[in-house]
Amino acid sequence: MASGLDQLLNLQQSALRVREARQELLASNIANADTPNYKARDVDFSATLKKVASGSQASSSNLPLTTTSPTHLTAKNSSSLAGSVQFRNDQQGRIDGNDVDTDKERMQFADNGLRYEATVTLVTAQIHNMLAVIQS
Repeated sequence: MASGLDQLLNLQQSALRVREARQELLASNIANADTPNYKARDVDFSATLKKVASGSQASSSNLPLTTTSPTHLTAKNSSSLAGSVQFRNDQQGRIDGNDVDTDKERMQFADNGLRYEATVTLVTAQIHNMLAVIQS
C-alpha cells in the first residue's frame, strides 16, 4: 500500500513542480511583453508531466548548474523543464518582433495558478483522509 501511496504523492509532487515552472515561464512572458524580438514560451503540461512521471526527464536536483564566475546567480529549477519549453507560433508578431499577447498570457497565468491551488487542495484532502483512517 505504501508503494501505491508513494506513487500517487510523487505524481502530485511532479504535477506541482511542472505547474510552478510553467507559472514562472508565463510570468516571464508577461514581464517581457514590451521587449523587442521576445518570443512567448510555454510548455505542454500533459506531455511534460508524462516525461517527468516516467522518469525520462532528469530532475533539477540531479543536474548541477555549471557557473564560470562566482558572481553568477544560481538558477532555481533551471532544468525542471529542460527540453520541454517551446516557442508559441500561434499568433502574428508585432512590428518589433515581439509575439506576446498579454491578455492570453494573463488568462493562462490565472488558469495555471487555479490548477496549482486545486492540486494542493486535492493533496491536502488525501492526506487528511489518510490521517483520519489511521487515527480511527
